[in-house]
Amino acid sequence: MQIGPREIITPFRPIPLEVPEGMKPNEFFNSAENLKDLVNNNGLLDNPEHLLLYRKALGHSTEFDTSIIYNTSQCILNPLGRPVRRTQLPVSVKNTWNRMNQILLEYMLERYPDPEQHLLLAGEASLDATWPLTAPGVPSIRMLHNHFISFDMQALRKAQLADSNNPNLTDGGQHSLFQSYMHDIYQEFFAGLDLKLLQVADTGTAKIDLTGYPQGLPSWEIIEGIDSIKQVRFWIEYDQILKGFLDFYRTFFSQVSTRNAPLPSDVFFPEQVENTLLHNNEFLKIAKMVRERCIADARYANSIRWQPAFKQIIYRNEAGQLIITISQNSIGNAITELLGVVVKRVPDEKAYAKIEPALLERLFEVRRRLVTADLGTPIATPYWNKE
Repeated sequence: MQIGPREIITPFRPIPLEVPEGMKPNEFFNSAENLKDLVNNNGLLDNPEHLLLYRKALGHSTEFDTSIIYNTSQCILNPLGRPVRRTQLPVSVKNTWNRMNQILLEYMLERYPDPEQHLLLAGEASLDATWPLTAPGVPSIRMLHNHFISFDMQALRKAQLADSNNPNLTDGGQHSLFQSYMHDIYQEFFAGLDLKLLQVADTGTAKIDLTGYPQGLPSWEIIEGIDSIKQVRFWIEYDQILKGFLDFYRTFFSQVSTRNAPLPSDVFFPEQVENTLLHNNEFLKIAKMVRERCIADARYANSIRWQPAFKQIIYRNEAGQLIITISQNSIGNAITELLGVVVKRVPDEKAYAKIEPALLERLFEVRRRLVTADLGTPIATPYWNKE
């Protein structure tokens, strides 16, 4: 069987919302007004911490597909003041967030125990408005959310090969600035993290055999699988990976922006940044290369994401290992594309109606587990009850 990224077709029921005149669709779908629709028509469960479990109306998969969003749209009106990543969450919210993530992952592993039959992933993508602010469609709302997705492996095997040159495929080996030019420095910086439940995974182990993705990204195996995920220590280490990435990203682009810039004020590992980055001639050489190109090439400069943009996911490979990876989200779009799965969504109400009952029953099942664990209250919508 040919190895390569796959493109699958996912039907959805058209959303009965009118975009106000003068707004672009993605601007409206990221608005507080649309978030009300998300709760009222697709909400499954919420809690006092403002964590909302919801059905993905424009989904990635018809097998299992849901998200948790930190819905601060009604209590933090400044879009730039909202938490957009795990490291910005209040402690009480993070504790609840971690428990919800653990229960959803445990459910997915129980519901889909055979790694040869189902590809599982869970993870977050940066929602910062990090692309040029003058570009059309920059989100007017930014809120942290996680994806929980299962794909049928047989369907992926039968799917057509995706165009490997599709720029939305986040291929760390080809597209990422960090991986292309600073691979060894990047790996050395991550090697300084204090990890006990995670171990570095080699490139072959980390890849999905069918797609060959992810490519070239730093990856870690969760040594004891779901037993590790149930431990508080695991989520501390999961945060360590994100913090390390953020330090590397901020330090690099501060040097691109300003020659010989001082240590960023908000780094998590100042000694590590000082020792492995700010005195590394290769690191500073690449920063100089990018800075000079920004000065000479207006289009290139306008494409730079000066603030951190990333995808961090937990996924299961065909061998049944649970892997963590994090990607510089400079090119890629959907989080599934990090694993070489391109989703083509098509409006097809009849096709969606056929799969909807089974999909919803699985979502209701995981909702019941969250309620039992005192992690939220069920939401009733025009399409389903609280029970």
